[in-house]
Amino acid sequence: MVGANVSHDREAESDDAKALWFQSLTLAERMQLLVEFSDLVLQNHPRVWEPVNAQPTSGRIRVLSIA
Repeated sequence: MVGANVSHDREAESDDAKALWFQSLTLAERMQLLVEFSDLVLQNHPRVWEPVNAQPTSGRIRVLSIA
């Protein structure tokens, strides 16, 4: 990642700032991040890609959110 900067400013940690940073990356840099994050997940949780024996629920489902 060319021209990476280190900032210790809390404003640089906002979602908008992170989105702007991500949008400034080239497609190749974005894909490299995807590969690195995938490798990190697989190293720490190698069975993550295995199918889960999930069963469908019967009846109604209520979605709750904290307001």
